[in-house]
Amino acid sequence: MVAAAGVAGGAWHRSRRSCRMIGDVVELLACPHCRGELELRDGVVTCAEGHAYDVARHGYVNLLPGGGGSGTADTAAMVAARSEALATTGPLAPLVRHVADHAAAVTPPVDGCVLDLGAGTGAHLARVLDALPNRRGLALDLSKHAARRAARAHVRLGAVVCDAWARLPVRDGVAALALSVFAPRNAAELARVLAPQGELLVVTPTHRHLSRLVAALGLVRVDARKDERLAHALAGHFVRIDDHTHGYDVPMDDDDIAAVVTMGPSAHHLGREALARRIAALDGPQTVSVDVRLSRYRSRA
Repeated sequence: MVAAAGVAGGAWHRSRRSCRMIGDVVELLACPHCRGELELRDGVVTCAEGHAYDVARHGYVNLLPGGGGSGTADTAAMVAARSEALATTGPLAPLVRHVADHAAAVTPPVDGCVLDLGAGTGAHLARVLDALPNRRGLALDLSKHAARRAARAHVRLGAVVCDAWARLPVRDGVAALALSVFAPRNAAELARVLAPQGELLVVTPTHRHLSRLVAALGLVRVDARKDERLAHALAGHFVRIDDHTHGYDVPMDDDDIAAVVTMGPSAHHLGREALARRIAALDGPQTVSVDVRLSRYRSRA
């Protein structure tokens, strides 16, 4: 039996709940080595060729091919901050509600799961599944720290560690809706895993998103040509159906600010101590704009 990197023995120690979470979605997955169908046996996900992947005790399965790296994945600190910001009492809770409510409303009436590429903690996907009681969810992320949280986000959600820019370990045409919320967009692979008449919902920040914090704290700015680059990246595989923007202003204290900054790309460029000093220099709580664009696409195929 050929095992993927990071796979070890001890499958009998995996909890029944952890295995059930993957067992509910394993038929949607494909072996990252041979692209064969996968099944769950005694706590191990296997294919007919003998490639095997243990289900982690946290409930996710790592389907990165042997040697696959995770250097750009969200760290444990980033994932913890994301969990705080997206929580029901967090500053981004209204955004989670709007994205999920819109996603649930536009999910096409075709067979398939809801797939979230770059799912993070699974907060968005879990909310969508709450509104779609007959759908399963598949959360894909490069970060094992994110996958741990996503695996526990919803009873109908399976979490998988994989590389968004490589061939996804997902079978063709299994998703009715694919989500990309502030996440990588591998157009060819997203088109491949969508069912006929399936749709893609992309959520991106506008130039107003967190603009006050960007200016005050020296954060990474939203590319002024982001919409243009998005359209170009998807044009060969998708047709845009519609889009709209959603925004609101929210008061943020120091903890809220630290969470929304640490969860994003600025965390890779701004150390914790430097961020704390800059936040301390602010003039008390800040009213911050949260502003995003939601764009729907359908596969050209």
